[in-house]
Amino acid sequence: NPSNTNNPFTFHFARGTAMRHTQRFTSVLLLLISSFSLHLLNAEEGFERIFNGKDLTDWEGKEGFWSVQDEAITGTTTKEKPTRGNTFCIWTGGKLEDFELKLKFRIAGHNSGIQFRSKHRGNFVVAGYQADFDAKNGWTGTLYEEKTGRGVLARRGNKVVIHPDGKKETVGKTVDQKTLLSKVKKFEDGWNEYHITAIDNHIVMKINGMVTADVTDNQETRRAMAGILAVQLHGGPPMVVQVKEVWLKKLPKK
Repeated sequence: NPSNTNNPFTFHFARGTAMRHTQRFTSVLLLLISSFSLHLLNAEEGFERIFNGKDLTDWEGKEGFWSVQDEAITGTTTKEKPTRGNTFCIWTGGKLEDFELKLKFRIAGHNSGIQFRSKHRGNFVVAGYQADFDAKNGWTGTLYEEKTGRGVLARRGNKVVIHPDGKKETVGKTVDQKTLLSKVKKFEDGWNEYHITAIDNHIVMKINGMVTADVTDNQETRRAMAGILAVQLHGGPPMVVQVKEVWLKKLPKK
């Protein structure tokens, strides 16, 4: 309509729409560049991506509880479909000995964790070291040991030595809890990063760049030096746990 060519409202509306589209395009472009740069950086540092973000290739869990949503391994329970006891989605690509692991996670409701150097006891029940996290952040950052009897190995914020007789001694601090928890994002606010390193009997866990637990496990009769990797879906109240961008670097044995 020629009568609209000199209409200032039409001009400003069109310019505003174009600017919004440009800003949206720029945001998407920057996100893609950031993701690609992270991929290159991890690859250059010797990390291998072990979850493809599309399907559960190389991962296996109890049918009906695990899927891929938001490019993430997703475990879900509901009131109508709870899990009887803890169940796990297991990486079938091999075992972890000395390694570094990076991944992003978030959780809505209840409790979860990342199992490493663990054992599969059958029917997707897993026992062993667990990098813990939960929706209320009561356990987030704690090193726990699932179904072995040793329980909590190090509360978050602590450096611990486990002696040959199993006694746990706190020998230092790693991070102030308030500082850590102020940086942990809730499900709706985005993703957190777990960075787990295990070399020989020394385990260090970080969340969002902060060391949450530092453990030297000298209990040779109980510790694990190799085992599987898995994600926990906890029995109990309804919950959703998501894990994505899973990067693994296997380290040479000393």
